[in-house]
This record gives sequence, C-alpha cells and structure tokens, in this order.
Amino acid sequence: MTERTIYVTEFDMKRLRAVLESLKAGGWRDREHLAPLEEELDEAQVVPSHAIPGDVVTMNCRVRVTDLTTGRERTITIAFPSDANADEGKVSIIAPVGTALLGYRAGDVVTWTVPGGERSLRIDEILYQPEAAGRHDL
Repeated sequence: MTERTIYVTEFDMKRLRAVLESLKAGGWRDREHLAPLEEELDEAQVVPSHAIPGDVVTMNCRVRVTDLTTGRERTITIAFPSDANADEGKVSIIAPVGTALLGYRAGDVVTWTVPGGERSLRIDEILYQPEAAGRHDL
C-alpha cells in the first residue's frame, strides 16, 4: 500500500480495534489480512467524527471508484466484516481493498499489492459518508 497519512474517526478507531481483537482471539482464518489494517490504524491520525472532512473514506462510506488497469467503475461500501456482502457491494475493512481505501480522499489513487502485482483504484466520488450526513453512530 502507498505511504500516506490516513484519518480515522475516534468512533471508528474504537470499533476497529475491538474487531481486530475479537478476530485475533477467535482464531480468524485469514489472519494475514489483520496485520495491514492494524498497521494502518497504528499510523492513523485520529479525529473526532464531527471534524472528519466529507471527502475522506470512513467506515460505512459508499464510494465510486475506477480500476485504473481495467477502466471498470464500481460502487463499494466499506463495511465491518459482519456486514460484508459482495452482492451488495459491501467490502470488508479486513479485505486488502477495504484496508487500502480507509482514510483516502476523493480524487486519490489507492495502490496496494496483490499476488499478481499491484492494483490501483481512483476514488472518483464519495457518494455517502455517515459523518457528513450527521450519522456519527454508523
């Protein structure tokens, strides 16, 4: 993943740390996906929910992205693992793309490593951000 400063709300940080601890304690099968998220959170700048800019990807944020290799556009929602649902476009924060998008802004290009090399997505638009909508409880 590309080096950057990510912004995470206090509320999201608390819940994401709890999710990580729960998954570690429960012997989650894809433990290799936990370390990148934990590293991102360790480096994140934590801000109050009301202070997060409206163009930053947060939890439960719905974004329109373009795959820079294929040109394919899609809409995804960054979800907690229990809410992830590929058919609904809800990508788990534990998935590499979910972890990579967290804290980025509209217009940014996100790059992360996959087994076949690198993938890059451009965040075209934040379609919904809970904090910007006044929902500090999502």
